[in-house]
Amino acid sequence: MGGSLLAQPESAPDNWFNLDPTEDGVRGVSTERVYQELLRGRTGETVIVAVIDSGVDYDHEDLKDIMWVNAGEIAGNGIDDDGNGYIDDVNGWNFIGGAKGNVAEDTYEITRLYKMYQDRFDGVNRDDLSKKEKVEYDQYMEIKKTIDEQRDEMEGNVAFYSGLLDKLGKLKEALGKEDIKAADLEGYEPTDPDLTQAVAILNNVLSQGTTLPEVEEQLKGGVEYFSNSLNYGYNPDFNPRNIVGDNYNDVYERYYGNNDVQGPDASHGTHVSGIIGAVRGNGIGMDGVANNVRIMSVRAVPDGDERDKDVANAIIYAVDNGASVINMSFGKGYAWDKEAVEKAIKYAAKHDVLLVHAAGNSSQDNDNTDNFPNDTYKKGRKTFDNWIEVGALSWNGGPASFSNYGQGGVDLFAPGVDIYSTIPESDYASFSGTSMASPVTAGVAALVRSYYPDLSAKQVREILMASVDPLNEDVTLPGSDETVPFRQLSVTGGVVNAFNAVEMAAETKGKAKKKTRIKDGRTADEAPNKKDRA
Repeated sequence: MGGSLLAQPESAPDNWFNLDPTEDGVRGVSTERVYQELLRGRTGETVIVAVIDSGVDYDHEDLKDIMWVNAGEIAGNGIDDDGNGYIDDVNGWNFIGGAKGNVAEDTYEITRLYKMYQDRFDGVNRDDLSKKEKVEYDQYMEIKKTIDEQRDEMEGNVAFYSGLLDKLGKLKEALGKEDIKAADLEGYEPTDPDLTQAVAILNNVLSQGTTLPEVEEQLKGGVEYFSNSLNYGYNPDFNPRNIVGDNYNDVYERYYGNNDVQGPDASHGTHVSGIIGAVRGNGIGMDGVANNVRIMSVRAVPDGDERDKDVANAIIYAVDNGASVINMSFGKGYAWDKEAVEKAIKYAAKHDVLLVHAAGNSSQDNDNTDNFPNDTYKKGRKTFDNWIEVGALSWNGGPASFSNYGQGGVDLFAPGVDIYSTIPESDYASFSGTSMASPVTAGVAALVRSYYPDLSAKQVREILMASVDPLNEDVTLPGSDETVPFRQLSVTGGVVNAFNAVEMAAETKGKAKKKTRIKDGRTADEAPNKKDRA
């Protein structure tokens, strides 16, 4: 399949990620083809896929029938019926909520590190510090510089976007129209500088097919995004953790949170879940990649950076409650407690669980830039064999312009641009990001584990990487105008492909150990404690 230039469509078909490069002319992962040609008439086993994310709308018309249900719990009785430590965890668990409600926004990790260092070093003379303390002080000053620069940039962006909105509003008032067309601007030559600038801006966007209401919506979104970054992300005085009510300094504390797995904004997690396994063939909305899954919602990702303690506990919860695949469409440039997450990944590996992670959307080389969490441990000297790092591919055949990459740090690519999937309130929308590429890959992994349950997580990882559709072309390096061979952007130099993976799985002897399940789907193994996770 690889190597040939495809005739590209003018726009992305809604289901392009499920299509086939050869038969459909778009570089999807051949989902439809594998069901039609290799899996027709076959029945696979049900696979639990945990979605560690912002939350999932479990009542969505295209997801409600595939949500994981904890059979050991009686919904709403306020009792931990199955004894797993989590009360009424019917569809999963929320590690960023508590009796007081749910965390919606949170700070960025760099801001939390800045606050920690500020409390220690603010007003301190560097010359009075020990050698070790001087290293930390220098880190503090570097982080402080970044925080100050980012806040200045956010403030400038808020002012700029707000100013444009004001000028467009002034133009609407001058013309007496809410939706101004190009014809309305013909011959209009205002003397007011604000109106002159508004006319120039609007003529430009109208010529590109964008309407005034659309550009206003985009500008409002920009104001909201940059304002949130100022008020929450880069605000060292903002700390919503009291909502959760845990002892944040105790990384081994496991039993906190609440059972609201939807949370205040489930858009991201709902979209991710639909890609993995929205009900196939029901004539509703869209079809996910895998047809025998149950989605377990584990909420750990706020609007801001996720916290390592929550990520570690989310992984452990998913493992203990029967997940075979875990999707993680989140990431950050700094880590608070990498070791805690490493221990959770190791725990998942011990229990034969595959983790799939988004590579990030900063157009950066992950070989040379930090992106957490990742598959390295022992200070980067070793890597886990139950982890897949995924970059985003565009429907036009090349890497997404925003996608991170890395010949060592990214394993493979998957469709991640204009991906049509589920969003809350039984609606649908197209999103772009490595956040979308990761669940495409997780869906393929779940598909393979469903029809070939004897394969271990390590084997499934090896199969997905060995069976990629190679892209033997020169492409534009994300974030630049440079042209490079696609093979230099990841370990495999290819795109995950369900058809190839199933063909290879059929020829592979399974090595997975049989797990003893108890009634709620969990393994019979004792839950991990501090010693287990060391």
